Formats: sequence, structure tokens, C-alpha cells
Amino acid sequence: MIVHRLCLAVSIRACLLIATLVVGNPAQAQRIDATPRTVVMTAFGPEFDALSGLVDHAQTHMVNGSSIVTGLLDGKPVVLLKSGVSVVNAAMTTQLVIDRFAVRRIVFSGIAGGVDPTLAIGDVIVPEDWGQYLEASFARATPQGWKPPERFAGAAPNWNFIFPRGTTVARADAPPQRLFTIPADPALVALARKVVPGLTLSACVDVAGHAQCLPRPPRIVVGGTGVTAGIYADNAAFREYLFTAWHARVLDMESASVIQVAYANRVPAIVFRSLSDLAGGDADANRMDTFMQLASINSARVVRGYLAALPD
Repeated sequence: MIVHRLCLAVSIRACLLIATLVVGNPAQAQRIDATPRTVVMTAFGPEFDALSGLVDHAQTHMVNGSSIVTGLLDGKPVVLLKSGVSVVNAAMTTQLVIDRFAVRRIVFSGIAGGVDPTLAIGDVIVPEDWGQYLEASFARATPQGWKPPERFAGAAPNWNFIFPRGTTVARADAPPQRLFTIPADPALVALARKVVPGLTLSACVDVAGHAQCLPRPPRIVVGGTGVTAGIYADNAAFREYLFTAWHARVLDMESASVIQVAYANRVPAIVFRSLSDLAGGDADANRMDTFMQLASINSARVVRGYLAALPD
């Protein structure tokens, strides 16, 4: 109403200017900090809490309602933040931090579900590449079997009516291409192979005043494939499918989208995940609530050791 009354007395050009001033401009991406930093990203509270109290000279910035912390972690300039749970939140936050800060690399620390039956709760895995297993076609049922609308060479085999189709990704130095997995940065993975296997992980956690301990010491594994979807997966049959068809070792709800956005922006990225549960492979019930804190601590411990080894 205010804009309408003002526009009655002025030219069209002036009216548009008034409307812009009154309604406001959409948010523009503005650099918050010029210091080259390593982004340390987590998905949600427990993962973030395992690291946030360790940041020296911490300064908090509010961006789009989210808290982003800058400072020093193990002597390295960092940006510490939560991506939010699930693929869209993670992709949006990754692009946001790339746009607002001078990002040297991205290091993700979090919990996950184990897929590879040789891995156990508490273990930390550092995959070489990541795929999105629900970038897929849902096929129709026919007398001859499932019939997807399209088939793609190089795709993993289907699970019932779910046929993987990959993701078309563009970046400045390459034409758009359909990818079924996207690599973590090879140099960052190579450094992980050198520095993290000797680190010590926790085997016990306090749960309501009682120590809950793992049956064996957890270990650190570098290599293999991780997979991501906006699904809290806790199904034994589907877990077996992901291991067999995708050769997946771990699953989560954020990592592949972070890797994709980093790849598209040509920003080196790597993911560290500690197993809080077995994604349906647990003998009785999902164990995430029991071992979430332990897994968060173990992932954070490995990430800190890795940060200390990064070049200045």
C-alpha cells in the first residue's frame, strides 16, 4: 500500500527504485572472511559438539540463520559448521560456505551406518568415492518384469523396481557428464592413508552413567565407496544390496552431495565417517542412539589428527 501511494506521484523508474528500497533486495553472497581456511563440516549437533569446544580464537558468524565458527583447530585456520541433515541441506550449505569464505579444502566429520560386513560400530572409514544410490528410476511392473524408462551404461544393478541412473555433473574444466560415483580428492585421500591409520580410537562411551563398550577396539580404514541418500536406512536386505551392487562400505545422508558440490566448484574434499550403527545389520535393534556420541568422538579424533598433518 505504501509503495502504491508513492508510485502515484512519481515516474515508473522512480517507482521501481522505491519498491526496491521498501521491499528490500534478496540476500547476496558476500565474503565474510578472506583468510584461506579448511572447512570442517558436520551434519548435526553431536558431531559439531565433538569439535566446537576445541576451536581457538573462535568467532561466530550468523548466515541464513545458521551459526558458522571461524578460528584455529589444531593450529589450522578453519571454518566449522553444521551442514544440516540430508542431501539438500548439505548441498546448499556446501555452496554457501564456498561462496562466503576463502575455502582451501573441505573435511567432513560425522557418523554413519556400516554396510561392509567387515566393519563394526566405532570404526572410522575414509572412502575414496561417493555415490547417490537414490538418483534412480522407479520402474513399472510388466509381465516381462521391471521396465525402467531408461537404462544407463555403467549403472549399478537394480534393487527390485529401483534402477540407479547416476547424476549429470558440470564443472568449468569439463563438459557435463553422467557420474555414478564422484571421487574424493585423491591427494587428500593419499594423505589420509599416511597419517590416520596409527591414531587411537575410543572403545567405550558413558550411557546414562554406565560404560557401554565395544567388543573389539575400533579401527580406521581408508578406501572403498560410500553412498548417500535422503533416507535413514535400517534394512538388512537393502544393506546387503548396497554392499553387493554398489560395493558400498558405508552409507549416510550428506556426504555424496558435499563431494558433488565440491567437485563442481573444484574444491578438494574428503569425508571421515565413524560407524554408529550397521544400517539394518545390527543383531537386534539399531544402535545409533547408543553409539552416536562414541562415533562422533572417534570421527572428530581422526579429523583432528588429519588437520594437524595438513600443509600450512
